[in-house]
Amino acid sequence: MRGLYRLLTRWWTAFALLASLAMLGAAHAFERFAGLNPCNLCLKQREVYWGAVAIALIATLWHVVSRGSRGTPRIAAFLLAVVFATGAVTAVFHMGGELKWWELPATCSGGGAVDLESLTSLALGSGPVTRVAMCDAVTWSFLGLSMAGWNALISAALAVFSLLAAKRPKDARAPRV
Repeated sequence: MRGLYRLLTRWWTAFALLASLAMLGAAHAFERFAGLNPCNLCLKQREVYWGAVAIALIATLWHVVSRGSRGTPRIAAFLLAVVFATGAVTAVFHMGGELKWWELPATCSGGGAVDLESLTSLALGSGPVTRVAMCDAVTWSFLGLSMAGWNALISAALAVFSLLAAKRPKDARAPRV
């Protein structure tokens, strides 16, 4: 178990990169193959993962270039913790709106702006009919949790693991060469 902990904390940015890419891949697969259009808050949650990809990619490349002599850069793990915590908060806000715990902004519940071109193409039947996804509607759930609920759990877990990687004991880091 201790060996797994060392491996995970030394290469946390690579694991975080893979986890973020997996979450983005799953979101795009749900959209493409299951026909679930993302709402505004779903897209915000994806932005969080894209930010994590950027941080984790740079930190992992740094780790590889420096030959892993000091382990995962601690500042990158702290930044990932902040990014994943932001994702968890956004997902909890989204889930709360779905469960009617609070009201979501107008852009999330159908009160957004409409432009003249889309109304004209809709009236003439010349444009594509797009199904607008509302943030306050649960379109998919598993074991009683919506996609936002699962995202909240996963983001929170990734934030905790990022903190563990950032606060790892000195013996988990490689010695200076």
